[in-house]
Amino acid sequence: MAPEVHTVAVIGAGKIGELMLSGLLRSGWPAERLLATARRPARAEELAARYGVRVVDNVTAVDEAAVLAISVKPQDAGALLDEIGPKVPADKLVISLCAGLPTSFFSRRLPEGTPVVRVMTNTPALVDEAMSAISAGAYATGEHLALAEEMFRPLGVTVRVPESQQDAVTALSGSGPAYFYLLVEAMIDAGILLGLPRQVAHELIVQTAIGSAVMLRDSGEHPVKLREAVTSPAGTTISAIRELENHGVRAAMLAALEAARDRARELAAQAD
Repeated sequence: MAPEVHTVAVIGAGKIGELMLSGLLRSGWPAERLLATARRPARAEELAARYGVRVVDNVTAVDEAAVLAISVKPQDAGALLDEIGPKVPADKLVISLCAGLPTSFFSRRLPEGTPVVRVMTNTPALVDEAMSAISAGAYATGEHLALAEEMFRPLGVTVRVPESQQDAVTALSGSGPAYFYLLVEAMIDAGILLGLPRQVAHELIVQTAIGSAVMLRDSGEHPVKLREAVTSPAGTTISAIRELENHGVRAAMLAALEAARDRARELAAQAD
């Protein structure tokens, strides 16, 4: 499938939907092949002015687009599908960006046989460094997955996972940027406590985070080996790591990710 032949409608172009729109445009997807819907007229005007795409109502989007990317809040998905579900042809690809909602949620509300692909991406899509995990619903084929990958690959990296792993993906990479931002915030505060100006502490930590991430990605080394390379016997790093372990940072991270996964499951249950 050549991506330029498909018209994509982003239904509910909030934060994630807008990231998808802007990423597709940056990758060269023609603006005339993109549609968006928005609940508020002011938001619709903003999207049209910013990206040059046509903002339409939900029914028009269903009529004109070959691919429907649904990015409303999970709690709003049921009402949306009540509106558009009966109007969606069974051969139209539906891509769900709704965190926590299984493809079965959509299949029950769409004509039998409608292909649904579930995608969990994250906010680094804004700088083309997203992590997008893609799963096939019951009627989605390899061709449908390939098209979803074509759409999300320009935003960063894609990976195919069984849908049973999507709640874990939501906890790990979907919410993951927030964990890193929280850690960077804490390290900047620590730098200030140690006597550094805020801007200097910010620059030191941000560049250290970038460099460390690139080393993790490009070296192929296990993070333990990279950490050990910085950890000298009786040195400063091991003293800091001892304190982190004493304060249960590792256990806290495990508990936090379990809590995020469980909340994803709760959202799905509430939406059903």
